[in-house]
Amino acid sequence: MPSVSPWQVIAVQAVLGLVAALIGWLLTGQTVVLWSMLYGAATAVVPGALLARGTTGRPPGMSSTSSAVSFLSWELVKIGFSVAMLLLAPRIVQPLSWPALLVAMVACIQVYWLALLWRGRTQTS
Repeated sequence: MPSVSPWQVIAVQAVLGLVAALIGWLLTGQTVVLWSMLYGAATAVVPGALLARGTTGRPPGMSSTSSAVSFLSWELVKIGFSVAMLLLAPRIVQPLSWPALLVAMVACIQVYWLALLWRGRTQTS
C-alpha cells in the first residue's frame, strides 16, 4: 500500500504558502499582507516539519505502543510550537495582519486533506 511521505506534504504546504503570500501581495499591494501570510504559512510548515522529523527518525524495531506514544508526544510538541509561533506573531511581524496570517495558515493546513485524497488515488491506481 503506497503512502504519501510527510516530507511531500511539508513541501506542498511550503509551496502553497509561498504562492498564497505572493497572490495576497499582488492583490493588495501591501507588504504587510505578504509578510503576515508568509508567517502564517510558517506556523503550519515549521511545526509540521518538526513532527515529520520526529516521527520519521524512529528506530525500526520500536513496538506499536512505543510508536504511538512517540507520535502523540511529537504531535504535542507540534501543537505547542504552533501556539508559541502564533503568540509571538505580533512581536515578530510588525505590522501584522491577522486575517492574512490566518488565511495562509488555514490554506496550508488543508494540504493534509489533499494528502489523504492523493493517497486514496494512488491506492486505487
